[in-house]
Amino acid sequence: MGRIYRSLPPAGTKVGIAFSGGLDTRTAVAWLARQGLEVYCYTADLAQPDAEDMESILSVAKTHGAKLARAIDCRQAMVREGIVAIQCGAFHLSCAGRKYYNTTPLGRAVTATAIVQAMRADNVHVFGDGSTHKGNDIQRFYRYGVLVNPDLKIYKPWLDSKFVEAFGGRKEMSEYLVSIGMPYSMSTEKAYSTDSNCLGATHEAKDLEHLETSMFIVDPIMGLPFWQADCAIAPAQVDLTFLHATCVAINGQRFDSDHVAMLLEANRVGGRHGLGMSDQIENRVIEAKSRGIYEAPGMALLHIGYERLLSSIHNENTLDLYFGFGRRLGRLLYEGKWYDPEALAQRDAITRWIAPSVSGSVTLELRRGEDYTIVSTKPVYSAYAPERLSMEKVASSFSPEDRIGALEMQSLAVTDNRALLLHHFDSLAQIGATSSGEVKKMLGQ
Repeated sequence: MGRIYRSLPPAGTKVGIAFSGGLDTRTAVAWLARQGLEVYCYTADLAQPDAEDMESILSVAKTHGAKLARAIDCRQAMVREGIVAIQCGAFHLSCAGRKYYNTTPLGRAVTATAIVQAMRADNVHVFGDGSTHKGNDIQRFYRYGVLVNPDLKIYKPWLDSKFVEAFGGRKEMSEYLVSIGMPYSMSTEKAYSTDSNCLGATHEAKDLEHLETSMFIVDPIMGLPFWQADCAIAPAQVDLTFLHATCVAINGQRFDSDHVAMLLEANRVGGRHGLGMSDQIENRVIEAKSRGIYEAPGMALLHIGYERLLSSIHNENTLDLYFGFGRRLGRLLYEGKWYDPEALAQRDAITRWIAPSVSGSVTLELRRGEDYTIVSTKPVYSAYAPERLSMEKVASSFSPEDRIGALEMQSLAVTDNRALLLHHFDSLAQIGATSSGEVKKMLGQ
């Protein structure tokens, strides 16, 4: 028998549900309980900017049929993993310099592992959530769940044809809840869907599936709509202080080990300028493209300060490793592999050999959106020394004669490369292949 249930588990089976309190999970819990299953609901506290009261969510789960409803405090873990992602530069999606900070993949890594650990403590070994077969989350929840509990089995209502036939849309789910005396009062329908945690917000689907629809339709939940001319945003300077690659002060306010408070303050400071919003077209894990509008004001602010210090401290080869590993890590995180050995090895290399040296302060002037200026950079240790390359007459660590000798040594590689190119063009001609005419012309051929 496979790990994934294609239809309802036997009556009496304990099923753990990642419960948000929305229409879909309310319907799933009510229906599963009435099919004779023991439903255990787990709600992660991610310090979401749009979160409802946790106690009311747990009460809803119980009234809809949950045998047990538990809240899991994931705030510290969320911020911890967000800081690691910044230290590693684990962000692979970028469009014209605007990055997506992988806030949803980080949320899934923390949520899924925490919920399955709680389930294991409750002797619950069947896991379900609201993810669909077309998205990324179905893979992320699966991988993290099985990683934590190798005996875990999966039941996802949206993979059960019986459930899908009964509740194909929001109308059918609402009618079902009315029929059992638990009507769901839906807020005004938005033109897109939103998912969030303390690191960022994701807006996607519905009208945003059409590329001719811009982020202008989005009502930000973590910042201001900086594109609106009548939205007043005054320029402001922001001072960031880092100690061993972690921000410990913002505008003189110390946070030390209270990383959650630090991140929330970074969100507030960056959000009031609309910093960290981006529009991305991305490749989902099934290689089909999707589109999302993202917010991450705090992550963006911290990332700018961190990379500014990083560039002043480490040499080119080390930075090349940081950017290369970071992009690869970003994709592994996106695919639900944040705790795989391959990812842990790269994380360890960066957080052990690159990040700890990053200490100092950076001052920015934030204006609107991504419009900002780096005002001051003060690393504790820096490889940047202006006197080494000053255009003024200063004592230097090397002389013109030293540079002449270094240039002469370059002749070996340059002449070897020229000879190889000429040989390569001859080889292409012999097999009837075309070559770069511009390069041949440049070489006098």
